[in-house]
Amino acid sequence: MNPIPQHILVTGGAGFIGSHLVEQLLALGAQVTVVDDLSTGDETNLVYAKQMAGDRLQFIRATVSNALVKSNIPRCHEVYHLAAAVGVRLIVERASQSIETNVLETSAAIRWALRDGAKLLVASSSEVYGKGVRVPFMESDDVVFGPTTSSRWSYGYSKALDEFLTLAAVTESNLQAVIVRFFNTVGPRQKGEWGMVLPRFIQAALAGNPLEVHGDGSQQRCFCDVRDVAPALIQLLRSPQCIGRVLNMGSDEMISMRELAERVIRNTGSTSRIQNVSYEQVFGKGFEDLKVRQPSLQRIRDAIGFAPRISLDTTITDIAAVLRGARTEERAA
Repeated sequence: MNPIPQHILVTGGAGFIGSHLVEQLLALGAQVTVVDDLSTGDETNLVYAKQMAGDRLQFIRATVSNALVKSNIPRCHEVYHLAAAVGVRLIVERASQSIETNVLETSAAIRWALRDGAKLLVASSSEVYGKGVRVPFMESDDVVFGPTTSSRWSYGYSKALDEFLTLAAVTESNLQAVIVRFFNTVGPRQKGEWGMVLPRFIQAALAGNPLEVHGDGSQQRCFCDVRDVAPALIQLLRSPQCIGRVLNMGSDEMISMRELAERVIRNTGSTSRIQNVSYEQVFGKGFEDLKVRQPSLQRIRDAIGFAPRISLDTTITDIAAVLRGARTEERAA
């Protein structure tokens, strides 16, 4: 790995993935600036980072576009752009805000990186694959989206635009950039508020409430712990063979949603039951979901030797421990 750059910008750094990345960068000795408007992030996610960093961590509450214009931030050597709308529920409920956040703020991050001559990592999503044309999903696959009359697909469209913008800057302006398509990153600090399935299941299990499984529960997903993901992002941006490329990031081990709910109940020792809820009840009429969402990891394995190490059981146990601690603190207060 190359020597640590002097100054690094992390947009969305108070978010779930961003805060873990910030800790990794600080541990390597970097000076880090976090830009986050806290629309879905939480400054408490940076408590440990602030303790370990001293004056090497700067936090600015702003959108990327506003910070670019108004903030006096030293030249950056690397930019990790993680600021985005997150969660299916948020996309369905606030489609216009989500589209603008994804596209306009990515455009600002690209301008920032070009201005400073910095390398740029752009967080994309498995949603770019739309309905998918084959399994596992490969970075070179065609994509098939549903109609624009269904807001469910707006997130995938917007993240695809992010990728087009980034790759255009690579071609036209010699931007050194890497695009990472995340597949269900999970772990401590993730919240179920916007529909994230694993923390939502664990919160329900700890409270003894039913675990609501959407549809019949046969849909399959792959889950990768953020503590495997965060250090890999640094490797990707610092690997010359990854510049100008799109890479899937995640696990390729599949589990159905019903099996996931059963595993959460078992790992937490909960007495909760599983309750099936229709997509229409949760997201409204016409919502579509994929039966299988599995990444091909061949490209990222070849590039940096990536292989997830933290088991799903460990992730569930660790998230539950954090949530139990939060509930204890709430009762004490």
